[in-house]
Amino acid sequence: MSPAEEDGPTGIHCRLDELLAERGMTLARLSELVGVSVVNLSVLKNDRARAIRYSTLSAVCRALDCEVGDLLVRADPR
Repeated sequence: MSPAEEDGPTGIHCRLDELLAERGMTLARLSELVGVSVVNLSVLKNDRARAIRYSTLSAVCRALDCEVGDLLVRADPR
């Protein structure tokens, strides 16, 4: 795979923005609860993350009281 392909869309969409809005929670508050910087959560929220640690995924889901499948969904390119 070429470097250009590696930087392309992952086919995964993070619904963090929608889940935060549904819960009336800010990114800053989530950052406090999970111990991950606002910058790193913003990367995740804006679908720019290339990977996520299981511990981070678990902490975010716990803080938002959701399942992994509520947070991460498949978004196949058209």
